[in-house]
Amino acid sequence: MTLPTSGQQPSQGQDLASHEDAVLPLDDGGLYVCQDGPRTAPALLLLHGSAAAVGSWRALVPLLTAAHHVIRIDLRGHGRSAPPAGGDYTVPGQARTVAAALERLGVDRLVAVGHSSGGYAATALAELRPDLVTGLVLIDTGPSLDAFDGPDSAAIGPEQWPPSDAMLRMFASTGFREGFEIPQDLVDDARTMTYEAFVGTQEAARAYLAERTLPDRLAVLGKPLQVVFGDQDRRWRPSSAADYRKVPGARVAWLPGSGHTPILEDPAGTAALLLAFTASHA
Repeated sequence: MTLPTSGQQPSQGQDLASHEDAVLPLDDGGLYVCQDGPRTAPALLLLHGSAAAVGSWRALVPLLTAAHHVIRIDLRGHGRSAPPAGGDYTVPGQARTVAAALERLGVDRLVAVGHSSGGYAATALAELRPDLVTGLVLIDTGPSLDAFDGPDSAAIGPEQWPPSDAMLRMFASTGFREGFEIPQDLVDDARTMTYEAFVGTQEAARAYLAERTLPDRLAVLGKPLQVVFGDQDRRWRPSSAADYRKVPGARVAWLPGSGHTPILEDPAGTAALLLAFTASHA
């Protein structure tokens, strides 16, 4: 299916609530984009975390499309999107690519939602285009390096790539509450990445946080903010979510019984918080 470019209008009789997915051609390579829900509804951008792809949002999307035009993007080097030109996995670089895609789609206002390191790309997008991003929702996005409590990505070396299912499941296990069954398609998404993309995106996230903590960045942006954390997160200290209270007016909520990925572990609870935020923000 072909995605509309900026300025195109849907043809008469087109189902505005239909699902569209395609590789959007950009100057520096194709970017995979999915759209769901009415195109006339307020836009909601969903950005996945490291070693994930648009499929990580699959449980949440049906709960959002009654009220929103939901846009999901595979970041550079993930899923079906091309790797970045020159190996630029930096967070601002990802944000520039996302901004270019949204311009092609004709989207000029949205709430940006990021899960895990996708929250850094969402924040960088707001820094780059404050006119575009009207609010932010960060889901289990670590506020600073000292809040990290997860595994070392260096545990998987280039000689072990592509890793086995067992190795990927072991690495991904801390991304969920204990006992949660990791979906096979998430394992498959991680395996489609190159080793350079796997390491590069994680190094880029660390560099972005080392330069400036997220609460410090957000405090000067002045955007409405909702922070959601699973209270069983095993990658970032759940208590570190309170660091975001430094941002004036920030809402902070913990989902009981969820780990690092409440978008799959508790989609209903996550959607309720997200929709309450967008409703009040609107």
